Amino acid sequence: MIKHPYIPNTASFGEMLSEIGASGAEDLFVDLPRRSFSADPVPAMPMGEAGVEAELSGILSDVAMHGYLNFVGGGPWRHFIPSAIKHIISRGEFLTSYTPYQPEISQGMLQALFEYQSMVCELYEMDVSNASMYDLATAAAEAALLCARVTGRKEFIIPESLPWERKSVIRNYTEPQGIRLLEVRYSRENGWTDMEDLKQKAGTATAGVYIESPTYFGTIDPGMRAAADLAHDAGALMVAGADPLSLGLIKPPGSLGADIAVGDGQPLGIPPAFGGNSLGIFACRGEQRLLRQMPGRIVGMTEETGGGARGYVLALATREQHIRRGKATSNICTNESLLAVAAAAYMALMGREGIKGVSSRILKRTTYAKRRVAEEGLEVRFPGASFRDFVVDFGDPRVEARVRAELLRDGILGGRPLKSDGIGIPGGSVFAVTELHQEAQIDRLAVALRAALRRAG
Repeated sequence: MIKHPYIPNTASFGEMLSEIGASGAEDLFVDLPRRSFSADPVPAMPMGEAGVEAELSGILSDVAMHGYLNFVGGGPWRHFIPSAIKHIISRGEFLTSYTPYQPEISQGMLQALFEYQSMVCELYEMDVSNASMYDLATAAAEAALLCARVTGRKEFIIPESLPWERKSVIRNYTEPQGIRLLEVRYSRENGWTDMEDLKQKAGTATAGVYIESPTYFGTIDPGMRAAADLAHDAGALMVAGADPLSLGLIKPPGSLGADIAVGDGQPLGIPPAFGGNSLGIFACRGEQRLLRQMPGRIVGMTEETGGGARGYVLALATREQHIRRGKATSNICTNESLLAVAAAAYMALMGREGIKGVSSRILKRTTYAKRRVAEEGLEVRFPGASFRDFVVDFGDPRVEARVRAELLRDGILGGRPLKSDGIGIPGGSVFAVTELHQEAQIDRLAVALRAALRRAG
């Protein structure tokens, strides 16, 4: 991401100071006693907020039960959340489910959503973003509907390796519209999309091709560009699913030929809570045929007549508002605006280098975890690069279930079973590590897995 010229907006700050008769920020603190101020520069912190949290958690765990170690993969995941985010979204101006239909009294909320859209476009290298969907599954499903409307075709290709919940949501959206879903196989050796199978299935009836990288298995699929070329050769649209934090290291969908990009915004400052909350990221190229069929709300920026102040409004609202339900591009209602503000705050607070640093730490932790688990004698599937998630195959779903039970007794939340997904690894389990996991905790998981497998076998 590039730095936004309006963060911080020094011109607006100067106008506000002038309005209240203050000459500078120091005037805002004149009521405080001078002894409260220090002339010495603030010393550099030896570690960041995330490091302090991890260190204190380690100390507390020595004297009290500080929760279970969580290695459950497939999402949602526990990531570092800057403490400022909770306070930002708790403000009364943001903490509402009301959709800002009256722009004259909703400029703050609309600007926050506009900034969210701007940063999503930079992160995914796309031209236009909406103000959020419900989650990744609904974003992917809405992308399938968009592809069908734009192309007039009735087949949509999805990865075989998607979890059953995501497939179910996509199917629930597409079946009533008469859209047929085809599944493209994945390689059992590396977890990547089988390009030969995709070549056979993409044809004149294909509306769109959907590929994820990182995949549900955590593997980083190098075939996104090739998949986009195959889709375009067939006259179809390319939909790319990408984890927002992974884009600190890997190429964004826009640079790989994607027409539409979707993702799950939960890693951007949103804590896991019994399977939620989340928000769906949806962005596309600026072509009119895509923009006019895009689902969800879009916040636009304009200026007053004669070159006055900036203003923010809902743009192209007739796509989904002020229109008969059957003709709307989407029937999504109040979406996830509050969580979009949280994601915007996260991206603004972390910045380009912060997101890159988090992405790098996750990749290193994942590589370390796969190596340590393999060293303990377990079968780790897919040897290539993985981001956050990785698969351990226990061979038998009954053994996998017993291993998870044994891990729970050791105070560890194990992986997510793959048996119910029906994707070819019935004895497998998806584990995950994030930037918050320490190497000592990963070592504990590896040793516990070996002991649990011995007891379960």
